[in-house]
Amino acid sequence: MTMDQGSDLIDAAVTKLKRILEGKPEPASESHEYVRNYTAVYNMCTQKPPDDLSQQLYDKYGGIFEDYDKHTVLPSIMEKHDEYMLRELSRMWDIHKDMVRWLSRFFFYLDRYFITRRSLPSLTEVGMTCFRDHVYNNVHFNVKQVIIALIHKEREGQQIDSALLKNILDLFVQNGMGSMERYEDDFEMFFLQETAFYYSRRSSSWILEDSCPEYMIKSEEALKKEKERVNHYLHSTTEPKLVEIVQTHLLVLVAKPLLEKESSGISALLRDDKMDDLSRMYRLYHAIPKGLEPVAEAFRLHVTSEGNALIKQAEDAATSGSVEEQVLVRKIIDLHDKYMAYVTDCFQNHTLFHKALKEAFEIFCNKKVTGSSSAELLATLSLLD
Repeated sequence: MTMDQGSDLIDAAVTKLKRILEGKPEPASESHEYVRNYTAVYNMCTQKPPDDLSQQLYDKYGGIFEDYDKHTVLPSIMEKHDEYMLRELSRMWDIHKDMVRWLSRFFFYLDRYFITRRSLPSLTEVGMTCFRDHVYNNVHFNVKQVIIALIHKEREGQQIDSALLKNILDLFVQNGMGSMERYEDDFEMFFLQETAFYYSRRSSSWILEDSCPEYMIKSEEALKKEKERVNHYLHSTTEPKLVEIVQTHLLVLVAKPLLEKESSGISALLRDDKMDDLSRMYRLYHAIPKGLEPVAEAFRLHVTSEGNALIKQAEDAATSGSVEEQVLVRKIIDLHDKYMAYVTDCFQNHTLFHKALKEAFEIFCNKKVTGSSSAELLATLSLLD
């Protein structure tokens, strides 16, 4: 069989396959047609030199995909915009993968012998490389922009097609040909930058508008939603990077003003016995490396202030000659029990909070009350050891 004869047969089979995959009217392929196409390739590859046409068939296989991607796939995607572009890309990507699967069967003899002996890229690799070079490289920038815009809409409460985004982002991964480089460099890097900008803006407005509990509820919900995005359409490797960015902008960078909010910060929460809010604060900051340090320090300062107030009351009473040391000791013990309950229930017995409580009591329990012995206060301190 000559190359011209074989090409006519292959071209007819490829044209029919394209029409079927594109959903155009075309009778379904029958098994005898597949056998005929495979046999034609087999015969062309097993002819004795110089009639062995393996190299020419290998080149033709690549040419089929190059022609289809450049003259059909790419134009059909480029003429559409926004979400419609993503839908067309998803459709053509699925068609392309089906073409690779079917044509790899037609040309299977090449993969089995010729490609193996020559150490050439496999038929699947040739097909996927054509798509990457002639389609993906020309559309990924615009596609990335559309994806990020859709994610922004979702963050603002609008519904989007998560399945579509998953298919497109899988395309980024698969066009890395075994590497995450395309997904990371062509999408993820820009997505994470936009995420940082988004939550920086949200944080700036929330910290002014909301109470500490309201701010924490919004932050917790935002973290939950971002993790759901990973489950719905982002690659799993994105999650730790995404979570870190959200934590940084919503919690780490605003820790001081958030904890010190005058009427709703940690002091107000402790004063008003807001156990749920304090537990939420612990959950949010415990998930961050060293995130609990500013919380524990704020806790220490609050307990110290409460203890100093008791000592001040005792000093005032001593000045008037009415100090009762046993009453003071009882108040200090009660104060310790009160805040130990927070350490146990809200702060999960974390060592940082045990340490903060101990240090706070050491500060004010070592102070002497004018005209009275400090022995009882020091004895109270021994209860904490």
